[in-house]
Amino acid sequence: MRILTNLLLLTTILSCKQKETPIKPEISSVEIEEIFKDSTLSIRAIDVASDKSLAFAANNGVFGLYNPQTEEWATATQNYDTLNLQFRAVARTSNDFFMLSVENPALLFKTGENGEMEVVYKEEHEKVFYDALSFWNSEEGIAIGDPIDGCMSIIITRDGGETWNKLPCEVLPKSMEGEAAFAASNTNIAIVGNKTWVATGGKTSRILFSGDKGKSWEIFETPMINGENTTGTYSVDFYDETNGFAIGGDYTKPDGTKANKMRTSDGGKTWQLVGDGVEPGYRSCVQYIPNANGKKLVAIGFKGIDYSSDSGSTWTHLSDEGFYTLRFLNDSVAYAAGKGRIARLKFQ
Repeated sequence: MRILTNLLLLTTILSCKQKETPIKPEISSVEIEEIFKDSTLSIRAIDVASDKSLAFAANNGVFGLYNPQTEEWATATQNYDTLNLQFRAVARTSNDFFMLSVENPALLFKTGENGEMEVVYKEEHEKVFYDALSFWNSEEGIAIGDPIDGCMSIIITRDGGETWNKLPCEVLPKSMEGEAAFAASNTNIAIVGNKTWVATGGKTSRILFSGDKGKSWEIFETPMINGENTTGTYSVDFYDETNGFAIGGDYTKPDGTKANKMRTSDGGKTWQLVGDGVEPGYRSCVQYIPNANGKKLVAIGFKGIDYSSDSGSTWTHLSDEGFYTLRFLNDSVAYAAGKGRIARLKFQ
């Protein structure tokens, strides 16, 4: 355990020293190379540092780190009482590694001074369910969860993750009946600078927005499919402060293509449906390809991998291989995680 967490810390510190490679002109195919396999795991939370190291956290309390220079994995199991911990959110800063379990009690772990993982936040409630975790910088971070007492659960740190405080409902928009979030890919939080977008779904699908790192909040309506507990936005990404994209649908009807892809060009205030009625259907994660001027996107889900070169208006189906989440290393390589595996994707 100590070796693993020390490796996580070292690779995080090194991560800020790398630069992305120039963008390739176009994508027509994807090469999939499995680099980790464990049939007992469902991996929905990954984090990629700019040194190309990969951290993940999964079900059964398992978490780990991939060192691309040695191509070696270090994995461990986090224990807490008799709980079978389910991790679907993970993040790293320049100093520490964090992972967040979903269900009651919610437990947020941080790299400790002695190299072990320590609990820095615990929340007990019959409705507690945390979905995503991200950081603005090395000192300030945010995690979001399903509503309790009429508003989304939002916890924030301002001291590098040592302490976390839950925002009172008085400072947050009121949740609608049946509105929640999805812990499908750790991508329903998007951050650019001080600005933050949180995607909700279920019977209502909206965007919570903060322009000041979580100090104040407002709500934006969207045309995303909604009305059922399984419908809505599953993933949102922003290329810059104005241009964003979101994807979702209904995972129980994954071939549905109506009202499951939307785009904004005004910072999330308004959203327009794009590619409506055409593939891809339900996808759990969407990410902008780096250095592509906000034009190129990849969407991923258990029904396959899709690519757009025109900001999401049209899409090309690249593969039927299923994954839950992905993160780019540069404009042609990404890591993807899913049921029982992690792979390196090379877009060509």
